[in-house]
Amino acid sequence: MARISLLSPRRRRARVVGALASAVLLAGALTACGSGSDAKTSGTQNTGADPNAFPVSIDHKYGKTTIEKAPQRVVTVGLTEQDALLALGVVPVGTTEWNGNYPGAIGPWAKDKLGDKPLPTVLQDKDGPQFEKIAALKPDVILALYSGLTQEQYNTLSKIAPVVAQPKEYNDFGIPWQEETEKVGAVVGKAKEAKQLVTDVDAKFAKAKQEHPEFAGKTALMATIYEGYFVFGSQDPRSRVLTSLGFKLPDNLDQTIGDKFGANISAERTDLLNVDALVWIVDSIANGQGTLSKDKLYSQLKVAKEKREVLVEDGSTYGRSITFVSPLSLPYELDRLVPQLTAAVDGNPATEVKPAG
Repeated sequence: MARISLLSPRRRRARVVGALASAVLLAGALTACGSGSDAKTSGTQNTGADPNAFPVSIDHKYGKTTIEKAPQRVVTVGLTEQDALLALGVVPVGTTEWNGNYPGAIGPWAKDKLGDKPLPTVLQDKDGPQFEKIAALKPDVILALYSGLTQEQYNTLSKIAPVVAQPKEYNDFGIPWQEETEKVGAVVGKAKEAKQLVTDVDAKFAKAKQEHPEFAGKTALMATIYEGYFVFGSQDPRSRVLTSLGFKLPDNLDQTIGDKFGANISAERTDLLNVDALVWIVDSIANGQGTLSKDKLYSQLKVAKEKREVLVEDGSTYGRSITFVSPLSLPYELDRLVPQLTAAVDGNPATEVKPAG
């Protein structure tokens, strides 16, 4: 079964929007928006922005974007930026659906930050950004930090509003949550608040590492059952959660999967799964256990024999928080993941890794 919420970024990489078709779409959208559009009826203002923070310039994969003044209407084409915005007191007017089909594309871990403010308009990204709908929202800035935006898509979106695309230093969908949060803060004029937000969440990781020195130096990996076994590399945010807790990833992981956030591995490289703690993101615990137990090659690995596995249901709020990786989802995730990892690495196969809701 396809893991849609997990693997849609990989599919988005391959999309290329034709420049001519995009231009036609955008021309129609801008014409429609110029004739009495009421798109500005939703969303909340960016209050508390530091006016002295502007203009601010952000480097990214396709150049540099300058924001002249505090944006009031923010659209997220990236898949996770809404959490950083909400944590900073800014409700985007548009978000992009990815993981969970939640109202406003806002996960349960972030609902308190929304409060009684209007829900953002939810955009889809099945065949690339919805240019007309984005234009109709009349954004002041478009965020695409956690994305696989193409040059053509960037060019088209830039005709609507300034676009902050993914950084060039990482793979697509590879920006660390800390950097994403701080860039979002810079864009909306709340750099100090963003830095403090990162500091507060990083402190939770530091506390977990201090309380669990047994994590240090042990190997760990996140994987899912998709067309065989799909593993996440060092630049995937899920993997960075493990390394931030003190674990290390398998040797030669990135060399095996290539310049990607993750990839399927061949049967010959099942050895990569033989780690001290293996987090499986599965459609259900029962199905995951059944698939793994039937695999004779996998079943012979120590990770299986010694029951070092953590199985997480993809469709649960917990599973979706693992996939999302934001300053709001991470505290929710850590409260559940850390006890499971503790049980997985204690060296006793009899210790049950209890499911976490």
